[in-house]
Amino acid sequence: MDFWQRYRAIDARDPRFDGQFYTAVRTTGIYCRPSCPARTPKASNVTFYETSAAAHDAGYRACKRCLPEAVPGTPAWNVRQDIAGRAMRLINDGVINRDGVEGLAARLGYSPRQLNRILIQELGAGPLSLARAGRAQTARTLLVSTPMKLADIAFAAGFNSVRQFNDTIAEVFGMTPTALRATAPRHGAGTHRKDGGSSTSLVLSLPYREPFDPGIFSFLAVRAIPGIEEGTATSYARTLRLPHGDTRFRVEYDDGTRGRPLTLTVGAVDLRDLPALLSRVRRLFDLDADPEAIDAVLAADNRLASSVAQAPGMRMPGALDPQELLVRAMVGQQITVAAARTALTQLAAAGSPSNAPGDGLDRLFPAPAEIAAAGHLLRGPRRRSESLVHAATAMAGGRLEFGYGDDVAGLSAKLLPLPGVGPWTVGYVAMRVLGAPDIFLANDAAVRNGIRALGNGEHASSPDFREASPWRSYATMHLWRAAALLPAARPGPTSTTTVPAKGMP
Repeated sequence: MDFWQRYRAIDARDPRFDGQFYTAVRTTGIYCRPSCPARTPKASNVTFYETSAAAHDAGYRACKRCLPEAVPGTPAWNVRQDIAGRAMRLINDGVINRDGVEGLAARLGYSPRQLNRILIQELGAGPLSLARAGRAQTARTLLVSTPMKLADIAFAAGFNSVRQFNDTIAEVFGMTPTALRATAPRHGAGTHRKDGGSSTSLVLSLPYREPFDPGIFSFLAVRAIPGIEEGTATSYARTLRLPHGDTRFRVEYDDGTRGRPLTLTVGAVDLRDLPALLSRVRRLFDLDADPEAIDAVLAADNRLASSVAQAPGMRMPGALDPQELLVRAMVGQQITVAAARTALTQLAAAGSPSNAPGDGLDRLFPAPAEIAAAGHLLRGPRRRSESLVHAATAMAGGRLEFGYGDDVAGLSAKLLPLPGVGPWTVGYVAMRVLGAPDIFLANDAAVRNGIRALGNGEHASSPDFREASPWRSYATMHLWRAAALLPAARPGPTSTTTVPAKGMP
């Protein structure tokens, strides 16, 4: 967007652009979200920034009226496969908090100095400033949503000290943490510190851009592994291994309540892992997407128009753990969703007991080393089992490393040499791990079934759905949904984990 497109968006107070850019006003010294209800400033006094960190570094503080930090993030970090987009995905996952700028730069293949220069040029702020803005956003969320102690919030948000926390909140928001907490009404959320441990439970609201299609819950539910996951049409819960320990969480959608809230209930989490958990849950439910922009492009294709009208705001499921997602994709190749779920349930016996059990969830998905040692649990073709053990061994030994910071080309270069991994697997992993929005799985059986099910204008446009670019991953989700609604769809020779199951989105 150019300056005047952004200016028209703030003049219209359009909430669709909240989190996608920030408006700084020189005469007031504050920055706002595009939908801020304050009077539209003169264009000559406005500067637009890609990130709130850039506004911070330029000397602006957050608006107390519109709370620009209380919005969904920008979808650009998935659309962009450049260094800036890859870096932001890793920063949001807490890499700087864990490994510092040096660790972030090493993952991206640059020196810290080169990375700092690139991010300042592209985003207006360096990696430390971007991470600091993320900490401020997490801290604000915890301050206004929970009664956690201020010291706990400081460390949960990733600050190294309470003093650093106090200084940052004062600089970014222009008030003390206590004063910031007093600005928001209570929502019934709470925390509970476990006896003798550092785990904390809490309840938070997850912001998102409307519309929101809850079909993503059904997508996850039909793939849920007993003991590790549990899902319904409006909820999803699971255990998860994070850098500092295990966690257990549940996400629930309430379509009958004003605002249709998405609520995250964390059963237990090490405070140091909270930023990573929040980032991964948001990725899993694709909460930073811009559904109106996506739907507008998809609806222009007459093959997809009816599906978009029936399910506006469809989301693309992300991945809570990149290594786990590769395992699930490899297990699910050329079999139905139900068969893949059965095989993964058998494999789950190799997983460790969770240190945060509850609600019938008591195990963790097996780590690569556990899978490599549990080849006897794998059922099905011998070649598939050998390929999976080979990949798990490579991941456990550090010879295969990939994650949120990769781009599609780099991911392909790492995965395609693996035995048993082909273009479909790479595309599926790219969709769910990287959030790559423009993947089209042309040889997927359910995609072909979906095209036949929708029928309209089947030969009127290109077979690879290029008209839907750059949102072909979302077109794929609509085709899977259409295939799932077929009364008696059967897998073909190239069927995958996405072969239709009754009720699947």
